[in-house]
Amino acid sequence: MKITDASIHPYPAGDSTLARMAIEAAGLGFDSIVAIGDAGDQHHGIEVLRGAVICAASAKEVLRQVRSPAIRGADVVYVNAGDISFNRAVVSIKEVHVIRNIHATRRNAFDHVAARSAAERGVAVDISMAPIVQLRGTKRQRALQRYADILSLQRRYGFGLTISSDARSILGQRSVRDVRGLCALFGMTGAEIGEALSSVGRITEPHQPVRVVG
Repeated sequence: MKITDASIHPYPAGDSTLARMAIEAAGLGFDSIVAIGDAGDQHHGIEVLRGAVICAASAKEVLRQVRSPAIRGADVVYVNAGDISFNRAVVSIKEVHVIRNIHATRRNAFDHVAARSAAERGVAVDISMAPIVQLRGTKRQRALQRYADILSLQRRYGFGLTISSDARSILGQRSVRDVRGLCALFGMTGAEIGEALSSVGRITEPHQPVRVVG
């Protein structure tokens, strides 16, 4: 099982190059990373997957975007979460692999209906470390509560989880050990964390093989 940081944002979206972030990820205990945007060249013996993020106001717009060449060429397709009706619709779109930014939604925006559909269709929910690390006070507690709510639904319905640093520079990347500590804050067990860290490989198995960088 490959341990994967499910989302990083290298330059030009972030401050650090893909090469530098790949080296950092390897040093932090990861076997692979998902780079949002153009994955570019191979780097430092670590697997690099290309991720694409869809930000849309409607499921119809998501359907339009998933058919575009830029999205179809991605190894992992993410959609930013929205309201309850949007999330219920998006998990039924076969080209979508992961729902992200769940921490920024209202409570119950991802409900039992969306959870059941996600489990049936193999759509995962991303748990980003960025809100836990960067936010403070009430906003941080709200993010932790949203993650706890998602974990409760996951335990009941069995949809996949991914874990990402969502880092935009090497300063935002976190080690596997740090990730385990942060996820424990909202109740994930060691086994659940291990399962989530290795879930990207299961998402990409039906698709083209990942590129081995080195």
